[in-house]
Amino acid sequence: MKTIKGPALFLAQFAGDEAPFNTWDGITKWAADCGYKGVQVPSWDGRFIDLAKAASSKDYCDEFKGQAAANGVEVTELSTHLQGQLVAVNPAFDTAFDGFADPSVQGNPAARQVWAVDQVKKALSASKNMGLTEMASFSGALAWPYVYPWPQRPEGLIDAAFDELAARWRPILDHAEDCGVDVCYEIHPGEDLHDGVTFEMFLERLDGHARCNMLYDPSHYVLQCLDYIDNIDIYKDRIKMFHVKDAEFNPTGRQGVYGGYQSWVDRAGRFRSLGDGQVDFGAIFAKMAANDFAGWAVVEWECCLKHPEDGAREGAQFVKDHIIRVTERAFDDFAGGEIDHAANRKMLGL
Repeated sequence: MKTIKGPALFLAQFAGDEAPFNTWDGITKWAADCGYKGVQVPSWDGRFIDLAKAASSKDYCDEFKGQAAANGVEVTELSTHLQGQLVAVNPAFDTAFDGFADPSVQGNPAARQVWAVDQVKKALSASKNMGLTEMASFSGALAWPYVYPWPQRPEGLIDAAFDELAARWRPILDHAEDCGVDVCYEIHPGEDLHDGVTFEMFLERLDGHARCNMLYDPSHYVLQCLDYIDNIDIYKDRIKMFHVKDAEFNPTGRQGVYGGYQSWVDRAGRFRSLGDGQVDFGAIFAKMAANDFAGWAVVEWECCLKHPEDGAREGAQFVKDHIIRVTERAFDDFAGGEIDHAANRKMLGL
């Protein structure tokens, strides 16, 4: 068995325009001071990384990693959540998602999609240059506006959406294969890949592409009332990344899963800082250890109540307390001995 690496921190929620959150040097020093050993990098944030340089220059990547190491943390993975979202956008969300794109392609969905594909490919090349083996992303969504079938969905609508989604991602996944990097889709409401069934629909259309994998985040399963422990066993061969994020679901007589258009504070389902929600992380870390997950435990802080810096510091210790240093021997080895075939046959009456 392997021991999970960590704790690491996803930096996207902490990036800002004030020190230490506005530079690569500053934020890596801060993360190390919080107790983290690794950081997951939002590849769209130019305050931290020049993605074009990272994709084309190993020297740049060595310097980038070197500065992080000098400050006490390791680069764990790159994230392309925002760019991946733009690989597939239903027109209903054109305006909402346009701000994720470079200004040069905003207002032009076709150009924006080409830009997004190029960005994800650049991040894969950058991952290769950094010696990383996984990259986080979103799948994007064409079918999401039709998640609840009212009025009834036209026959073939979902098939057409997933056929197109797979067609858009296949060249990216082929590039991932060339780079030796797994694309790990965060299974997330709002994406067409929002649960195990939809992931399987996508994977089937990709003929089981080896580079199509999962980012496991139990918080999104709690809010869907999905069995997040069973999910680990079902998809253990495809789970290659892990976001440690907490959540709670407290339905009432007034609202449930859909949340009644309320703010996060007032929803039945809410994201919480680690240890403040309902996720059974003891069971999750045990499953991960038993299933030989060797990746990073990456804290993704999203809480509707707690200050982010408090959540970050508490999260580092929380993960440290939950990582299981796996045993190298069985607990009852003391009672064993050398193989004695004659004794074995005697014990069986043979």
